[in-house]
Amino acid sequence: MKETLPCVFLIAGEHSGDALGARLMAALKTQSAGRTGFAGVGGPRMEAEGLDSLFPMSDLSVMGLAEVLPRVPKLLRRLRQTVAEIKARRPSAVVTIDAPDFCFPVAKRLKGLGIPLIHYVAPQVWAWRPGKAKVAAKLFDRLMVLLPFETPYFEAVGLSSTFVGHPVVEIAADGGDGQAFRRRHGIPAEAPLICVLPGSRGNETARLLPVFGDTLALLRKSLPDLRAVMPTVEAVAEQVAAAAAGWTLTPLITRDQADKHEIFAAADAALAASGSVTLELAVAKTPTVIAYKLNPLTALLARRLVRVRYINLVNLILNRQALPEFLQENCTPEKLATALAGILADDAARRAQRAAFEVVLQRLGLGGPPPSEKAAEIVLSMIGEAPS
Repeated sequence: MKETLPCVFLIAGEHSGDALGARLMAALKTQSAGRTGFAGVGGPRMEAEGLDSLFPMSDLSVMGLAEVLPRVPKLLRRLRQTVAEIKARRPSAVVTIDAPDFCFPVAKRLKGLGIPLIHYVAPQVWAWRPGKAKVAAKLFDRLMVLLPFETPYFEAVGLSSTFVGHPVVEIAADGGDGQAFRRRHGIPAEAPLICVLPGSRGNETARLLPVFGDTLALLRKSLPDLRAVMPTVEAVAEQVAAAAAGWTLTPLITRDQADKHEIFAAADAALAASGSVTLELAVAKTPTVIAYKLNPLTALLARRLVRVRYINLVNLILNRQALPEFLQENCTPEKLATALAGILADDAARRAQRAAFEVVLQRLGLGGPPPSEKAAEIVLSMIGEAPS
């Protein structure tokens, strides 16, 4: 039976989607004067906004062909469970957030039921699998995109698409008190400090943590006062702590998300897995070196399919390598340590990165309406609920 009050069923499959979903939920509550209810799948941030997740979001947090294959039976069970719940609940709208390998099959099974289907975060058809735009057009009624150059790819195949802006522009990532963080943790003001971000998925952290540990060991040879801090998320916190316990330079590990922006402000540079955190570092103006390693089989397929020169969004948006990025066989302790040492020693390099950050953030909507509010307006319009 259809809900009496508007109910939005949301699906997020990973940490960044959980953050997007939580901000969207908050905006929906505000714009509907609290009349919107929620159901679906999400993580701790969405749960804090009132979502009772159908099952743990971590069941969907997997990336890469070689990593997905062993988990296919569980993913199929979760797919059937999700579709059955939506059919039973008959929500006012379904909002799927990123995670196309799960969300697209869900939408396929819901098409034709009369429930508005909205996808948030465009599949990266400009990078690979351009045919995915036509697939999305057949499945969804509306698409909300984060990057300004994405809408033409989908409008060309008949999918109504709106650039809402990237959520990073409404995160106060530049509001951290770096000096207070250093004092609180006994880190001298003059000590070089590296923020280490190995990712939020278990498979990516497993590949990057050994490389990052060796990178810090090499850096410490020339910088004996070097310190490191690793903000992490609960999904991988135990794995991160276990790996880092054996490092030559033991980092300070924090699990409290409230610390993250203070860490960005305190750090002289960051060593980060490619992902959405790159843009948070841009807001914080923290000079960054990018690293990433895929499973060898996944990497082989990616080399055949990917059509872009860079993998992190700063470089993609600028179409040049503003941030050094080291992938696969180039993701070595030696190369990462050299790049970080260069940034720490070169004020001009740090200024160049910060100038690039400013350009990118303007293009992503900085200074305009908050992306979550624009997204909420679209969702409410799709279910016939005008914002209050």
